[in-house]
Amino acid sequence: MRPESLFPFFKPVTSINGIGPRIAILVEKAAGAHVIDLCWHLPSAIIDRRYAPRVADARPGVVATMTLTVDKHAKPPNKRLPYKVYCSDDTGKIALVFFHAHEEYLRKNLPEGEVRVVSGKIEQFGKELQITHPDHIGTADEIARLQAVEPVYPLTTGLTLKVLGKAVRASLEGLADLPEWIDTAYLAQQGWKPWRDALLEAHGPENEAALDPQAPARQRLAYDELLSNQLALALVRVAMRKVKGRAIEGDGALRTNVIDALPFKLTSSQEEALGEIYEDMAAPIRMLRLLQGDVGSGKTVVALLAMLNAIEAGGQAAIMAPTEILARQHLATIEPLAEAVGIGVVLLTGREKGKTRQAVLDKLESGEATLVVGTHALFQDDVGFRELNIAVIDEQHRFGVHQRLTLAAKGRAVDILVMTATPIPRTLMLTAYGDMDVSRLPDKPAGRLPIDTRVMPIERLGDVTQALKRSLDTGAGIYWVCPLVEESEVLDVAAAEDRHAYLKRIFGDVAGLVHGRMKGKEKDAAMEAFASRQTRILVATTVIEVGVDVPDATVMVIEHAERFGLAQLHQLRGRIGRAEKPSTCLLLYAAPLTGPAEARLKIMRETDDGFRIAEEDLRLRGAGELLGTRQSGLPEFRIADLGVHGELLAAARDDAALIISRDAELITERGQALRTLLYLFEREAAVRNLRSG
Repeated sequence: MRPESLFPFFKPVTSINGIGPRIAILVEKAAGAHVIDLCWHLPSAIIDRRYAPRVADARPGVVATMTLTVDKHAKPPNKRLPYKVYCSDDTGKIALVFFHAHEEYLRKNLPEGEVRVVSGKIEQFGKELQITHPDHIGTADEIARLQAVEPVYPLTTGLTLKVLGKAVRASLEGLADLPEWIDTAYLAQQGWKPWRDALLEAHGPENEAALDPQAPARQRLAYDELLSNQLALALVRVAMRKVKGRAIEGDGALRTNVIDALPFKLTSSQEEALGEIYEDMAAPIRMLRLLQGDVGSGKTVVALLAMLNAIEAGGQAAIMAPTEILARQHLATIEPLAEAVGIGVVLLTGREKGKTRQAVLDKLESGEATLVVGTHALFQDDVGFRELNIAVIDEQHRFGVHQRLTLAAKGRAVDILVMTATPIPRTLMLTAYGDMDVSRLPDKPAGRLPIDTRVMPIERLGDVTQALKRSLDTGAGIYWVCPLVEESEVLDVAAAEDRHAYLKRIFGDVAGLVHGRMKGKEKDAAMEAFASRQTRILVATTVIEVGVDVPDATVMVIEHAERFGLAQLHQLRGRIGRAEKPSTCLLLYAAPLTGPAEARLKIMRETDDGFRIAEEDLRLRGAGELLGTRQSGLPEFRIADLGVHGELLAAARDDAALIISRDAELITERGQALRTLLYLFEREAAVRNLRSG
């Protein structure tokens, strides 16, 4: 149960005065649904209202707070013209300008003959000094409040700074002093203030320097968030380790035959990863390992050999992918190898219905089927196994921690191997997968040629089309990836359909189309037509990003490449260069390029090392966007910035390890404070792993 002292933090934002249901929707969009979300919503800029000149000294273009006498209201002859209120001090005159004005409201707030304090941006219009729509109007005794540094918060359409600022201030009122959870020696060494003081300081920046992620108050809050993350992962790991595993060791018969049947030799990193996996499986504790390899590094073969180890030992194995296309891709890779050694493979996706589905379920339940490839359909309650020994989960960042635990619950002490083709920077690795051991596959398989990557302006579309004609003559398969259009799948599809129509006019029926709004069967048919060379150009939205394998495809055109993130560009480029043929990737951009977009395209031209690309991506974009955390199982940090706070992460990780070694149940005084921290950052799942939680 969440401690009572934290109840006020988790009230809905509608509990704050002035936030009704309509405004609450906007506040939730900008910050979150609870009071605590407003506490974590830190300012991104400041407006300094301390400049308080006389009228004669006021500088245009600057925000000023001025004490003025209201001289007269000048109502315009028609509503299209602005309403003006003329004010003055003993050095000169200034006009306050209002469009679509409510006269009654203005006369009430700016009564003629009275003194008012007005704050806003000074502008020069002809010879007249003006403030258009002042930000604040108050009485003379409110000058101290108005003449301050005002925090500016990230907003959303329809939400004003005035409304959100007021809500944030309300959320900070009556903040409880919570017991200190940071190690006292470390706190003193860093010179940080207590949590409550740090939070108030972060929301009351006095200057630009206070907005820096390295400012002491922000560092303290970032460390709190990172510590909650690392401690939660450590607790999950401890809980997983407590569940007795079982030793799984096959006799090697199936694996030897498959390795002999492979058309290539395993790379040294594949052999090393397999050694680590076999060792984990043989130990009496559960395996929880991440296999991280760049595009085309041979993860699927490693996964197959791990699964065959479980099957040799008399168990069953499952491999789960996030999409049907990827599940079928795994099936195409695994099935011929498995069948060559007498292992039948079954498929279970959302598309299997009725009798077909029931037949697969019966085979899994009886143990007749020892290897299953599937999608989320494997999570469903009616899916049971006779003896599931190992679960392989592909593209882990599409699944949350809870989902991998659901699949693990389908058997007794199931070993888990997670795979990702997205190279992940070390810092993100620790925050997302700190509960797992890691194996990396940095080598490319023998015979892979580097991909020739070129960057060119979209105006050269005619030249690109000519080049494609030449490529088609040599028998190449061509991907043409259409741009991301804002965040609308409908617009993405429209862009792809337009480009498809253009290419079809030039090349005829060899141009195919695949996008995310197609039905599963249509998508598969479009992919199959491309793989079997019925179509030679495949126009696609980013649905082809993950795991599509067509060895003949040697050209990749990415339109509006400047709109894609580095990791995504790298994934897309990895769809080509899969056979021993030279491949070309054309990145088309629309000028002018922003600095970050130019940097991304430059890195893509320089390297195909996914790990270097991931580190650069983190540096350029920050972790929040890196793998699209919103729709994934990755933690979404509100304050910590992994591109900046790497050292704090390392410290939090060490501290979490120390805490677990000394007080794994969090029952000491500091342990109790750390429980509060976990609840504060909504890491309830970790607390539930504690016996006395």
